[in-house]
Amino acid sequence: MKIIDIGKKYRHSLLIFADIVIIICSYIAAILFLDINIISKIDLIKEIALAVLVYELFLNILQMYKNMMRYEIGKDYIKYMFICFISTISVSLLGQVLRFEYLGLRLNVLTGIFVAGAFVLYRLAGRSIMARRTAIMYKKRLKNTVPDGTPENVLIIGAGMGAREIIIAIKNSMKSKYNLVGIIDDNTNKMNKTILGVPVVGTRYDIPDVVKEKEVNLIFFAINRITPLSRKKIIEICQNTGVKTRVLPTTEELIEKQGVMNSLRDVEIEDLLGRDVIKLDNKGISALIKDRTVLVTGGGGSIGSELCRQIIKYNPKKLVILDIYENNLYDIDLELKANYPKAKIEAVVASVRDSKRMDEVFEEFKPSIVFHAAAHKHVPLMENNPLEAVKNNIFGTYNVVNSADKYKTEKFVLISTDKAVNPTNVMGASKRVCEMIVQAKNKVSKTEYVAVRFGNVLGSNGSVIPVFKKQIEKGGPVTVTHKDITRFFMTIPEAVGLILQAVTYANGGEIFVLDMGEPVKIYDLAVSLIKLSGYEPGVDIQIEFTGLRPGEKLYEELLMAEEGLTSTKHNKIFISKPMHMEMKELEEKLNLLNTLEYDEEYSRKSVKDAMKAIVPTYKEPEEVNG
Repeated sequence: MKIIDIGKKYRHSLLIFADIVIIICSYIAAILFLDINIISKIDLIKEIALAVLVYELFLNILQMYKNMMRYEIGKDYIKYMFICFISTISVSLLGQVLRFEYLGLRLNVLTGIFVAGAFVLYRLAGRSIMARRTAIMYKKRLKNTVPDGTPENVLIIGAGMGAREIIIAIKNSMKSKYNLVGIIDDNTNKMNKTILGVPVVGTRYDIPDVVKEKEVNLIFFAINRITPLSRKKIIEICQNTGVKTRVLPTTEELIEKQGVMNSLRDVEIEDLLGRDVIKLDNKGISALIKDRTVLVTGGGGSIGSELCRQIIKYNPKKLVILDIYENNLYDIDLELKANYPKAKIEAVVASVRDSKRMDEVFEEFKPSIVFHAAAHKHVPLMENNPLEAVKNNIFGTYNVVNSADKYKTEKFVLISTDKAVNPTNVMGASKRVCEMIVQAKNKVSKTEYVAVRFGNVLGSNGSVIPVFKKQIEKGGPVTVTHKDITRFFMTIPEAVGLILQAVTYANGGEIFVLDMGEPVKIYDLAVSLIKLSGYEPGVDIQIEFTGLRPGEKLYEELLMAEEGLTSTKHNKIFISKPMHMEMKELEEKLNLLNTLEYDEEYSRKSVKDAMKAIVPTYKEPEEVNG
């Protein structure tokens, strides 16, 4: 029997033995450090033995030996330090009662510090060694891939209906491709039982051992009803085995895909965020959209196309999709017409820069609701081409806003960004001007103008996730601008659902702010994505830091300093305090920008200076940091 197998069998006993050795050695080190004179070694041994029992008592009460070392996280290490703290107090109190000769308060405190440090350090070291061994095993598995014609060994996570459907599908038509080796489920009542002949072989904590023992090549995650946090934790365990993991999505997606095996997908970053499902007032959204003509500008983009997908579900009278980029427009038009053959959908090729063309579109379709998502959004490109941000973002918005007023649109919704808050780049400043246009226009129009502000969305065109995936496919390196850079992230469907929900609360003039949750480190995203691809960061795929780009912040803010927040009926949607600027005053300032296009001697600096005259909070990075 191998040493590894012996360690696996007697893991619990070995951990207890290691901890006892650490406690005893820590007392000896503390005695030597404090230079305590030992008269009776027998008494000292008795006192240390009682202290060891106290430590072990608390370790077992808090069930620390049930943890798997390789999956321990920060909270677990804090527990070890807490155990040492309460053990120190308990041993000191016990010493007072039993009149210990040697284990006084000073000795116990110093020993507690030694023990806490040793507990955490050796567990961190063990976790690191195990992670490295897993990576080596995975590399060996890659070198010894399953030969053509040999079925892959499959482990299923979850012993519910999803697992049954997978087993039936494989046994009916895929026996030559997949060999089912077992099922994992946390319900211990199902242990050692079978589902359609496939045994339940353990809980989530047994996954690494089962993967090794059964030589698993593929994991199917088949739990449909599970909290986001539990899904995240189980997938992280699967991820650390180095085995490819595929996920069974929601019941609705299963129905759409018409077959469980067609529905299995690769693990995505969204699975590791652990977010709670966002609940929406579908009746309120339906009342807003049903039987109305809805126009979406920028409808071929990431946010615009998802707006179209969600809007069409609420039965609008007509959906008008407008975009200047015909390829994306063509794709979303085909997709929606295929999925909703009875819906009235119009695809319009047009630029928001063209005020006459906007009037033509509004005159023809007379939309009741407008979602304005057309914009240039890439920060570095707009830094180098600032006048394009002015023409497309600012005057494009100005044109659509005026057409909405002229043709008596009921509601106008600007899709804004957290980069509009205390902007440090041209793109963010241009979106802040768009917000100002919307709020100023609301004061002089019967149309209700609002803006919805949110952060980055996962998987949008040009966002970090697709870029990272391409870099990983090429073998790296994965490039991150700064190790500490953070961003707020939300999935595209989440963001769009909240946009629709926010509009149901609109009375005109509001800037709605979406709660994006906790900020996420871009570096952590890169590490997770590399692991999801079956590689070890820093070993198989390198991560390089390239430095902040022009106009880029280390972190984004969702609110300006002078703004306050008002809550709404939805816990993820807030309203910022309105800005006080009249349309006439704003148009005078816009004229400063309008003249730049016809100035042959204009420069990037002149565009930025003109923007600063309109947006007082706009500061370039060197002004903020210098």
